Amino acid sequence: MYVLGMSCYYHDSSAALLKDGVIVAAAEEERFTRKKHDNSFPINAIEYCLKDQKISVNKVDYIGFYEKPMLKFERMISSHLEMFPKSFKAFLSFMPSWMNEKLRITSVIRKKLKYKGDVLFIEHHLAHAASTFLVSPFEKAAILTVDGVGEWTTTAYGVGENNKIHLFKEIRFPHSIGLLYSTITAYLGMSVNNSEYRVMGLSAYGDMNKKTNPYYKKLRKVIDIKSDGSYRFDMSYFKYHYSDRMPSKKLCDLLGGPITKKGSEMT
Repeated sequence: MYVLGMSCYYHDSSAALLKDGVIVAAAEEERFTRKKHDNSFPINAIEYCLKDQKISVNKVDYIGFYEKPMLKFERMISSHLEMFPKSFKAFLSFMPSWMNEKLRITSVIRKKLKYKGDVLFIEHHLAHAASTFLVSPFEKAAILTVDGVGEWTTTAYGVGENNKIHLFKEIRFPHSIGLLYSTITAYLGMSVNNSEYRVMGLSAYGDMNKKTNPYYKKLRKVIDIKSDGSYRFDMSYFKYHYSDRMPSKKLCDLLGGPITKKGSEMT
């Protein structure tokens, strides 16, 4: 049995091919197009995977997609309606791609690949959980997923056993450790969904003492960590839930000044 997994239309489009449950080929689209973080339909990555196994696309039993677009669209519509009219500009910018591609992904797959089989949609955090647990050597394991956002989920935990995964608790958008990370990346004048690794590298130079680090104390005003490890944000410090910008003026004031200009000295 062949199963082709794919992702596209957000960032780093890719494809992976499984044969009887074993990964036999995988590639990112940017490796072929030479466009960093290429989010286009991964036609080259898919062709590479099929060529590796010397099969045509209609030898594939199932194609799996990395999220549920209708559920994600529901979240985006809900968020924009809740924040209207401040969200109107961002709403207008995201609608064309959703109408033309993301909500039509099944027909896009069939048209571009001439595929006649079944297309399955996997919840985003379940896809993350599966990508680690199902290829691990463990028969049973605790699972934690922490992301920007999938459909609604931003953080989830559960248990994997044999070939089953059960995620039984989640934190939902707009509260997201991943989006806090991206917000700080944006505040430092770096590109979101690209330069977070630079912030990770810089963190090694920071002061990890909670008592002496002023930024730790400041950011604790932003996030309320509960006794069970869950968390909630004070959303007045953010704009990502209704805008194409991430930090609000309130967060900038808290951290000591405006968003850092791109390429300027890091202090």
